[in-house]
Amino acid sequence: MKGYNKYLRPFFDNGPVTVGMSLDIASIDTISEINMRWTDERLVFEGNKSLSLDGRLVELLWVPDTFIVDSKKSFLHDITVENRLIRIFPNGTVLYALRITTTVACNMDLTKYPMDKQTCTLQLESWGYNVNDVMFYWARGNESVSGLDTLRLAQYTVEDHYTSVSEAVYETGNYPRLVFHFELKRSILYFILETYVPSSLLVVLSWVSFWISQSSVPARICIGVTTVLTMTTLMMGARTSLPNANCFIKAIDVYLGICFSFIFGALIEYAVAHFCTLHHPDCNNALMYGHHMHDCEEEMNGIVTTIASNSSRVKRRKDSLASAPASTAAGEPGLVPSSPTTSEAKTPEVPPELFSRCAKNISVLRKILRSINCCHVENPHYIDNYSRLTFPLSFVFINLLYWTYYLYF
Repeated sequence: MKGYNKYLRPFFDNGPVTVGMSLDIASIDTISEINMRWTDERLVFEGNKSLSLDGRLVELLWVPDTFIVDSKKSFLHDITVENRLIRIFPNGTVLYALRITTTVACNMDLTKYPMDKQTCTLQLESWGYNVNDVMFYWARGNESVSGLDTLRLAQYTVEDHYTSVSEAVYETGNYPRLVFHFELKRSILYFILETYVPSSLLVVLSWVSFWISQSSVPARICIGVTTVLTMTTLMMGARTSLPNANCFIKAIDVYLGICFSFIFGALIEYAVAHFCTLHHPDCNNALMYGHHMHDCEEEMNGIVTTIASNSSRVKRRKDSLASAPASTAAGEPGLVPSSPTTSEAKTPEVPPELFSRCAKNISVLRKILRSINCCHVENPHYIDNYSRLTFPLSFVFINLLYWTYYLYF
């Protein structure tokens, strides 16, 4: 170490220092070891054996200023001493290993959560030395990263990983960078058992009301309200365990919304069926309803006929009054019109505009009654019969679309 200056890098005047790196990963958020290897010509010594030195001697040596990009929190293990390893080979090669734990940020696309795949990166970069001073490389290519074969994660499986070398461009220059890419696939079995199966069973439970008599109001209301409240609780519980990504509409949110819509639809179905039953409890009342509608139409026709006859009667009286003066002037006695009767004198004159307006209003009212008659359900029990088939088929069809889209597209 005589004459050694740790503040000067090796080969200060003879090009950049090449630093080889390798990683040993203990878990996704913990790097067990970072190994760096470089050659320092000032540390050449005679012999054929390497020297393993105390880790505290690293303070006397030049080491690369490597840092982890996108690191949120990192620390070096120091129990019982700082976990560092220094080994010097006769040709001046230095092996520097240290044990650290780091939490690295990873940008994720959660639109397909929990059927998503995420590609994350771990980047190692030089802080102060640019590419003219230091060159990074992976010591053994893709095999420089070890530990992934035996790695077991709670929610993920590592499907693929590879390494690359690049340069980071900043205003102060270009800096060497090593990138480790790994692809994670989320395990969906937990979410199927925790969310998908319970929500689907709640939808099926809401269909039980279709087989209960419409007269059993407490039973059907109890099933409908209970399933709605249980589904709401399940949605809130699932949301608390989800990642905080309010800007995303996740796949699990879509499925929970579908299940809630079917459960709420089953409750609305009974409300409609019960309303129709109260107004038309059986076919006889439905027939009486049809006769009642027919009587209403006949009554309206009678009103129109009465208005028309009164209008024609007034018109005839006007014509007779107009012809009476002409007959008197011609000298024809005995043709004086008789005085109107008391009932005729009290009959008011109906203007043509009022008559046409009244006819239009009656025509519109008749169309409204006909439309109501078309929407009339002859037998309200058919609503439950149709729901027993349409609700399950619709739910199965939507599930096929949902799983096909999120699994294969």
